[in-house]
Amino acid sequence: MERRRMELTEKHKTLIEKIGVALEQKGQRPAAARIIGLLYVADTPELTFDEVCEALLLSKSATSNALSFLLQNDMLEYITHCGDRKRYFRLKMANWQDEFVKQMQNITGFNELLQQVLETRTSSTPEYNTKIKELSSFLDYVSGRLPQLMQDWKNKEKNLAA
Repeated sequence: MERRRMELTEKHKTLIEKIGVALEQKGQRPAAARIIGLLYVADTPELTFDEVCEALLLSKSATSNALSFLLQNDMLEYITHCGDRKRYFRLKMANWQDEFVKQMQNITGFNELLQQVLETRTSSTPEYNTKIKELSSFLDYVSGRLPQLMQDWKNKEKNLAA
């Protein structure tokens, strides 16, 4: 299968970098963050190892490590094409809803820790304690509304598709 060489515009490169920085700020590794950015903006939803290396000017080692990390963390998957020995990497877009729910559950788990913190806090810092209570209350609010928000969104999407 012959593929044309991927050309990234300056706008693409800037966007990849912005996505990379945003993901790095959330704890993602730099090369992995840029690969995610690349896969979002690339003309094709799946790229080979060599295409990733070339597009991001990464070493083979850095690319290999980042792709392995992303595969292990269930953020990427790869496919193969009959008669082609190459692996084609792509974002796991099918599970974005599950990933979002998992992140919300992490927030809920953190809120449980905040509740424990409040039980152990001294009463000599009432303003600080109030801020923790507000945060905890807000996290409870968001967590309680999430299932309905997801359903509302699904209904909206279904109506738009009809």
